[in-house]
Amino acid sequence: MFDLRYHVASLAAVFFALVIGILVGVALASHGLGNAERKKLQADLNASQARIHDLESQAQADKAETQFAGSAYDAVMADRLRGARVAVLFVGPVDDSLRKAVERTIVDAGGSVTRMRAITLPVNAHAIEGELAKRSALASFAVGPKRFLNVGRELATELVTGKDTSLWDALEDQLVEVRSGSGKRPVDAVVLVRTAEPQTRPASAQLVAGLFRAFADGGVPAVGVELRGTFPSAVDTYKHYELSSVDDLDLPEGRVALAVLLAADPSTTGHYGLQQGDDAIVPKIPPVPVLTTTTGG
Repeated sequence: MFDLRYHVASLAAVFFALVIGILVGVALASHGLGNAERKKLQADLNASQARIHDLESQAQADKAETQFAGSAYDAVMADRLRGARVAVLFVGPVDDSLRKAVERTIVDAGGSVTRMRAITLPVNAHAIEGELAKRSALASFAVGPKRFLNVGRELATELVTGKDTSLWDALEDQLVEVRSGSGKRPVDAVVLVRTAEPQTRPASAQLVAGLFRAFADGGVPAVGVELRGTFPSAVDTYKHYELSSVDDLDLPEGRVALAVLLAADPSTTGHYGLQQGDDAIVPKIPPVPVLTTTTGG
């Protein structure tokens, strides 16, 4: 697809070639040049003019590619997530640019964001343990060396299955930074956005590990996303937990990749975008199943 960086570089090259052409033209117009020098300058001028022509042709091709890419985006995205319900989890504070990119992707592909959550990190371990200990049905999550790993797993399960969200409800004040949408209906896919720094405190690290492991095993596609240039990148973390990732969600290619992954078999994982080590820019794009209708006779 069209790359703005290449287009800018092409324009700069055209400008440079024009400057060279002007300078050479001025030199040719001056007196006192020998025949050999004039021939060399004329050759340089011809080369500059040819370069300008090539770059103008490339600029026209880029414009055509841009128009084609816009049309192709709509065709590739249409109904790819038709009727799909998607949950979005920010592991850390909500980033508005990412939220808008995620929502645009899902809507463009015909799906909907059923619910969104953002959790506060690092967690207040004592406050969470105290809240869980007060509730007999949840008290088991407050004990044991892997208690926060188990909390993370259960939160992931509740986010996917909906219905009983007792752990999310219990930890509303201690853990949840943003909560929107319905918590009752099951979802078909999950988008993960890690905006917090990598966690080093044991309770926080366990909780995040529990979340990611459960999403990797959760039976629905789960994809971690970020924008180009995100630092620190979470892609290696997603790879570690065998979760798919897209690292250029601010580009049409990234939105296509996310839509394809959210519609894919949950056992299929891959890493897409512009980072070194990614599998490709976009995954293989299968056709959207045709919606068939039957009429009675």
